[in-house]
Amino acid sequence: MSHKEIKNAIEIKNLTKTYGKKRGVDHISLSVEEGDIFGFLGPNGAGKSTTIRSMLGLLRFQKGEIRLLQMDTAKQQKEILKQVGYMPSEAAFYPSMRAKEVIKFAAAARNMDCAKEAEKLCRILEVDGEKKIEELSLGNRKKISIVCAMQHKPKLLILDEPTSGLDPLMQEAFFQLLMEYNGQGCTCFLSSHVLSEVKSYCKNAAIIKEGKIIKTDTVSNLSKSNMRRVFVRANGQEKEFVYTGDMKELIHKLDGMAVEDVLINEPSLEELFIHYYEQDGEEEKKERKQ
Repeated sequence: MSHKEIKNAIEIKNLTKTYGKKRGVDHISLSVEEGDIFGFLGPNGAGKSTTIRSMLGLLRFQKGEIRLLQMDTAKQQKEILKQVGYMPSEAAFYPSMRAKEVIKFAAAARNMDCAKEAEKLCRILEVDGEKKIEELSLGNRKKISIVCAMQHKPKLLILDEPTSGLDPLMQEAFFQLLMEYNGQGCTCFLSSHVLSEVKSYCKNAAIIKEGKIIKTDTVSNLSKSNMRRVFVRANGQEKEFVYTGDMKELIHKLDGMAVEDVLINEPSLEELFIHYYEQDGEEEKKERKQ
């Protein structure tokens, strides 16, 4: 029985982009397999948007190589963009145009008739096509951006902070659409600083800090840790802390206290995220000392 060859939808090698003295991204390398939902995690200013804009050929970078759908972004940008759906973190549309006109305009720019898919997306996301862009809230503009990115059924979706501004119900509707497209073979690259949504929907993820990738792994592995959040009530006092040491040692310490209650939980994703950042900072300090 022959195994299906696994191809990468995204390959980034040593991407470096600087803005004078301002930091951009520094020797970033990562790959995303076809059919994956890949999370790109980092706080604002970490280099997520710079990486994405470089991927799409919207920024010229100093070093490195990027291939999307096995094509070189420097040489085959036009071919790549035909098969990619991109959603920027902040979408800008002509303010006097109506929502339905913007959606139709985006399809016409691709020389495609996407009316059927656009209608379905607008129905699910509750887009009011008659309203002008200038009359819409950030969340409603975001919905139009989703329709524009998805209506041509791309092979690769690149989404930069897609859920910011969406209410919880619309976030749920968006992810259901994302899962549907992924089930049809679409690869999804999702930039986010919302850890819970990455844990719920992404298979693999990379963590970026100050323009550098500090960790790439499966989301389940990234969520595993020897960190524990400990709540203790002893001698009438309550203490809560994060513990990373040996559990036997913790139990031994607690044994010597008049413990009335103890609760040991896994840390939140936010705490894990901070832990990876702190861990990376400690490693940098060690390297400088050497």
